[in-house]
Amino acid sequence: MTASTAPTVADDSMVAILACRAGTRRRRRISPEAGKALEKLGHAIDYLMDEFLNAGGSFCGNEPQLKAIRMLMAINRQIYFGCPEVPSLTNVAARGCTCAPREQLWI
Repeated sequence: MTASTAPTVADDSMVAILACRAGTRRRRRISPEAGKALEKLGHAIDYLMDEFLNAGGSFCGNEPQLKAIRMLMAINRQIYFGCPEVPSLTNVAARGCTCAPREQLWI
C-alpha cells in the first residue's frame, strides 16, 4: 500500500463520526471483558493526554505521544464497535409478530 491509500486512524475517526451523523448510532451490548478493556483504555488515553498537554504538546505536530493516543483511541473504537448492537424498539416491534420467545427478541 502506498502512503496515500493506507488507512489511518483519522479515517477510522471519520467513519465513526459519519456513522453517528447518519443515524446509525445505537446502544451496544458490552461484555464484561470488553467493558474492562474500554475502561482501561479510557484511563490510559486520559493519562497520556494529560501528560501530553501538561508537557506543552501541540496538536499540529506529528509527535509520538499523539500517535500513541490515536492508536489507543482506534483500539477503543474497534472494541466498542465490535460489541453487538442492542435492537431498537422499531426492530423489536417489527419482529413482534413472530412467535419467537421473549428471550430471543433481545439476543
